[in-house]
Amino acid sequence: MNSSAIAFLDLVTPHVELEEELTTVFHEALRTAGFIGGRMVEGFEKAFASYCDTAYAVAVNSGTDALRFALIAAGVKRDDVVVTVPHTFIATTEAISQVGALPEFVDVDKETLNLDPDNLRNYLEKECVKDAFGKPISRRSGRPVTAVVPVHLYGQMVDMDKVTDLAERFGLIVVEDACQAHGAQYFSRKHNSWQTAGSIGRAAAFSFYPGKNLGACGEAGAVTTNDASIDAQIRMIRDHGQARKYYHDVEGYNGRLDAIQAGLLHVKLKHLTRWNEQRRERAAEYNRLFHAASNPVQLINEPEWSRGVYHLYVVRSQERDGLLSSLKEQNIGTGIHYPIPLHLQKAYRHLNYQNGDFPICEKAAKEIISLPMFPHLKVEEQQRVVRSVAEFVENRITVEIR
Repeated sequence: MNSSAIAFLDLVTPHVELEEELTTVFHEALRTAGFIGGRMVEGFEKAFASYCDTAYAVAVNSGTDALRFALIAAGVKRDDVVVTVPHTFIATTEAISQVGALPEFVDVDKETLNLDPDNLRNYLEKECVKDAFGKPISRRSGRPVTAVVPVHLYGQMVDMDKVTDLAERFGLIVVEDACQAHGAQYFSRKHNSWQTAGSIGRAAAFSFYPGKNLGACGEAGAVTTNDASIDAQIRMIRDHGQARKYYHDVEGYNGRLDAIQAGLLHVKLKHLTRWNEQRRERAAEYNRLFHAASNPVQLINEPEWSRGVYHLYVVRSQERDGLLSSLKEQNIGTGIHYPIPLHLQKAYRHLNYQNGDFPICEKAAKEIISLPMFPHLKVEEQQRVVRSVAEFVENRITVEIR
């Protein structure tokens, strides 16, 4: 317990480094009284759209609202089924439910822990029937399946060519959950080019929660899209359904982003590429160190078609809980993302899923551990983390042999 602490996440250092630029945003807001909308919001939206290689970005007040608004604007209706994975934060399914749709799940890929397109295909072919128009109807719920939400978890990309092929075949809307994938890229074999997270589906949702790769100093989110009609609809939805002041075309929400948060994000966006590259360097160093230590834990695979941004660095261990306790004793910060799959959460008991329905996700939930990961993480800190993990595993093996 005498060792200095290694934080799981450092939110202080980047803010100290950028303090002068960040406080300028606050001063400008005070001097202009530009607190809602206006130049700072518009400037960030334009810059973030460019960063994501999309025509439009709409700033909203959270990643959850971003996904909810994107689903509404993309055409998901009440009583539709939206397919996603049970291995994600509950905001993914909250957004689906709050639209009035029903989340149904497919299991994840055992190597990446992201949506497995083969499982999605099996769901559509074997767990659905076709209506008179050839559209899929869920056998489970009897409802029309209209959309899929692939989650780019941990900052790694889902195999989107396969997802979009299935979406075209079955007439599904694709809305990306890119809340952990700011700047991640996917190599499309169909287009023979790299594509940026948030530019592939009809729309995509981003969260700027403070711990994200691009984090606000509070709550914030955005929707990206190349569809002008979706852009226009979300701009109304986020502002009480107003096309212009006091003229309400639809019933909307109060989902606007504060100008100060937009200004802070615009400042940080200029540094995001560098921060993401530092994360990739830290991930490569972890990989090197773990391989040198004969892989005491199982690493999560980064496929050749994904250029991840490592929002989290996640490993797997069958002795996860013991490893967590050991690292805590050594002042090493960790996390679990996520310990209980969504289909087994109390909030979703009414969906009537059971243990064993998604075995890959359920097994992973018992084994995953997130290690310290942030741009300013030092190599010597990583060496200590890996050494501590390796020593724990070696001690467990020694005890078992005895």
